[in-house]
Amino acid sequence: MAEKRRRLELGFLPTPLQEAPRLARALGGPCLLVKRDDQTGLATGGNKARKLEYLLADAMDQKATAVVTVGDLQSNHCRMTAAACRKLGMEPYLLLNGTRPAVLEGNLLLDVIFGATLHFAPLDDAAAVDRELAGLSARAAADGHRPYVIPMGGSNSLGALGYVDALRELLGQSAPRVDHVFVASGSGGTQAGLIAGTMEAARPPLIHGVSVSRTRDTLGPRVSQLAAETAVLLGLAPPPADHVLVHDGYIGPGYAMMTEACRDAIRLVARTEGILLDPVYTGKAMAGLIDLIRGGRFNRDETVVFWHTGGVPALQVYREWFADA
Repeated sequence: MAEKRRRLELGFLPTPLQEAPRLARALGGPCLLVKRDDQTGLATGGNKARKLEYLLADAMDQKATAVVTVGDLQSNHCRMTAAACRKLGMEPYLLLNGTRPAVLEGNLLLDVIFGATLHFAPLDDAAAVDRELAGLSARAAADGHRPYVIPMGGSNSLGALGYVDALRELLGQSAPRVDHVFVASGSGGTQAGLIAGTMEAARPPLIHGVSVSRTRDTLGPRVSQLAAETAVLLGLAPPPADHVLVHDGYIGPGYAMMTEACRDAIRLVARTEGILLDPVYTGKAMAGLIDLIRGGRFNRDETVVFWHTGGVPALQVYREWFADA
């Protein structure tokens, strides 16, 4: 029997499932719904709240007094981890990829407001991440803390349990049935949790991950392994390989680098539904969904859910892309 995992209450759940009829009409495609995980409430919201509910419960069970984690300069995960730590009385230590910028804005500004200890370093490969995380953990210990390390994006099997719960939540909200779910996929944990959740659903939707950084050949196996590990925690069968759908044609020049399609998607959703997307994750995921709808990928009688994973604080960093808006 699968072990029951403790879960905190950090998010405002369930999040709304919102119809997007004006966007659907503009695209001439299927019925569109938006799952508003940008409304989870913790530090402006986002998908990481669901993962942190399990990860920080484990940290507390291990008597941790500090949390060490890693991300890029505009990491949503780091921002929300810092906020959750403050809510729970723990110290946040953040390893951030790159050098400290002259201007603190977006998520990085919020990290500073939360009083996180920031360590900047170039993270060119997995070895650099491991080395710098170990060093920052040692610093936390030297400061008198018992550190708990969370991987990038909170993307391990424990964190992914939050998105098994999320799929249950969605399927309890949706009528008519959901045929497809689209979600931005970076470190892979959100997509993996959703896929693992399909293994207990009677009529599961197809889970599409739109990659924001990795090729299909790199991200696909990562998501597949994570989904299998998450399923094992629940006593479920590992998802078949064909359950892992990754679209990698919308990354552009690289992670966190804007594309015209991303900018246009952000504008279109804002001007049809009054919903803000972000330039790093949801803008690129929506650009992929728009392209596939316009390419005739879906039937008009299907229902597609776009999973809004948050990230809006990063918009101000890309202000020059919207100067002519």
